[in-house]
Amino acid sequence: MSIFVDTSTRIVVQGITGKSGLAHSELCLNYGSRIVAGVTPCKGGSYVLHKIPVFNTVEEAVRETGATASLIFVPPAFAADSILEAIDGGLEWVVCITEGIPIRDMMMVKRKLWSSRTQLIGPNSPGIIVPGKCKMGIMPDTIFKEGSIGVVSRSGTLMYESVCQLTEHGYGQSACVGIGGDPIIGTNFIDVLKAFNEDLQTEAIVLIGEIGGSAEERAADYIRQHIHKPVAAFIGGQTAPIGRRMGHAGAITSGNNGTAISKMNALKSAGVEVALHPADIGNALVRVLKRS
Repeated sequence: MSIFVDTSTRIVVQGITGKSGLAHSELCLNYGSRIVAGVTPCKGGSYVLHKIPVFNTVEEAVRETGATASLIFVPPAFAADSILEAIDGGLEWVVCITEGIPIRDMMMVKRKLWSSRTQLIGPNSPGIIVPGKCKMGIMPDTIFKEGSIGVVSRSGTLMYESVCQLTEHGYGQSACVGIGGDPIIGTNFIDVLKAFNEDLQTEAIVLIGEIGGSAEERAADYIRQHIHKPVAAFIGGQTAPIGRRMGHAGAITSGNNGTAISKMNALKSAGVEVALHPADIGNALVRVLKRS
């Protein structure tokens, strides 16, 4: 089993003719992902990477190729419209890599998502990878290994660090999901935790959070009530001054809200093994597995 995407996922890449879109599409193809089409307005009828047809719209791409998911590499000013187009195209999953989409634009996207069948990962996300099956994103796939540990993270870099440690410890991954660090995102911690909890392949979970917002506290409450698998976690930004905005648009603290301490305490109270340092994430998983 796998969560969200697998070998049958048929991917259309929006923005495939751009520098980033083309380069990462090739890397995803080389990994084994099924990219069946690209979309760039006014470039319909052309081909990229020798065999992938480019269409002017998502609707055309879905009709002609049977695409079921979209990977978006579109500049911030146009990315929200690209997500809306993917929703209108009836795609099941949309992964948006773009960072810096205006919050007002994402509010419109969020409202549209509520009444659709589409699930959005991102924006400001490294994507999702199911090792050995499907990669939709920009992650360095050589560090990933097939296995039974589910990883969900707000930070791309910290996801790579945690995965590298897990692989070095001999623990492969069932799936790794970067939910994105912006204030308004689609799929959240709880959505991914629920999927991992129901996935027979996933035996344990690693959660990587950051300062800012209350997503990790809500995740801790969900873990306490619903998750019966071992969970290890790390919270980035532990030394950040109060009120300081960090690298991600969503990472800002105010008073006692959204601090690393409040998140770590909430996770600990839910029985999660919390690493105090990024280099300890792999060891935290080992500890919680021994305890379970």
